Amino acid sequence: MSLMTARPAHWQDRKRYGWLLSGLLPGMAWMNLWQYQSTGKVMFLWLMPAVIYSLVPLLDWWLAEDRANPPAEAVPALEADRWYLAVLLLFIPLQFGLTLHAAWIATREPAGPLGAMGLLGLVLTVGGMNGVAINTAHELGHKRARWERWLSRLVLAPVAYGHFYVEHNRGHHRRVATFEDPASARLGEGYWAFLPRTLIGGLRSAWALEAERLARRGLPAWHWRHECLQAWTMTLTLYGGLVAWLGWGALPFLLAQALYGASLLEVVNYIEHYGLLRATGADGRPVRCAPEHSWNSNHRVSNLFLYHLQRHSDHHAHPARRYQALRHFDSAPQLPSGYAGLLLLAYCPPLWFRLMDRRVLAHYGGDLSRANVQPSRRAVLQRRLDAVQNR
Repeated sequence: MSLMTARPAHWQDRKRYGWLLSGLLPGMAWMNLWQYQSTGKVMFLWLMPAVIYSLVPLLDWWLAEDRANPPAEAVPALEADRWYLAVLLLFIPLQFGLTLHAAWIATREPAGPLGAMGLLGLVLTVGGMNGVAINTAHELGHKRARWERWLSRLVLAPVAYGHFYVEHNRGHHRRVATFEDPASARLGEGYWAFLPRTLIGGLRSAWALEAERLARRGLPAWHWRHECLQAWTMTLTLYGGLVAWLGWGALPFLLAQALYGASLLEVVNYIEHYGLLRATGADGRPVRCAPEHSWNSNHRVSNLFLYHLQRHSDHHAHPARRYQALRHFDSAPQLPSGYAGLLLLAYCPPLWFRLMDRRVLAHYGGDLSRANVQPSRRAVLQRRLDAVQNR
């Protein structure tokens, strides 16, 4: 029996072809590069940032939420359907084609001098797509098939973030929503304070995790089996090949887009667990991760673009579950928007605090001790909470 006929006849995935939107973003970005090349108009290099920061949030607001879950009996066939994997893999050639073309434009300037605005638009366009590609790597990296996990590291090469494969799977998922996790933002911690903490902390953690794994096998940390070194070698090979082809002028562009792409991932990390804390169990360890330890969003457009990443609560509770089968839980705290609509607010800490701090406190019934709080902000937050409760 084919997978097409194996799905229960009474249920069909209404988003089956909507998932193709995930490949639309890099496809549109690459088309914009061709349009710039043929017209010389820098505006084409700014269309993709406008889509990410403006159009997607507007579509999320217009088309609202989709809280529908697949029925339990449909999930095995849904997860086995290779269509969804093919949609995921579509992103990869588009991502690499876009990166190579952009590096060529940055060094050859085929439509004339880019200028500062043109170069910035190119960095935001390509870095934005390579940042989104980390989500593709995220989906592949959680799977059991070795070739999918290998592709995950390959997808991380253009953004120079190969250690994410190690840290996310074996570090973040173990420590999520705890004070020790570098990728879990604390209540009262602004994004610009969180960013260096998560960048440096994630790198250190990934290296330590691999060093420990190799030590158990009697191998030194600087060994070719170190998965961080393997992933970084892919980046060095890609960047080295582009420098050999295009000259050293390609390197500043590649590094700038990688930095922006990584920052885009980390602002999403900032949003996903802001202020949430796993309680300590009787054994002194954090309780098992549950849906209430991640912020959830069902805004349909950004979820289609991001392979249901915003159903993050189910992902952390069931990491191996494929994106098409992730579920909404009423017990999970809900974001007021999709990720795209929150990016600019996260960049501005006062606006972010005003939007999200009260939601964190409401989730914990006004009990600040139950939240993951930035120590330097605890006294201020407690005074504000007391003032509200005494009104």
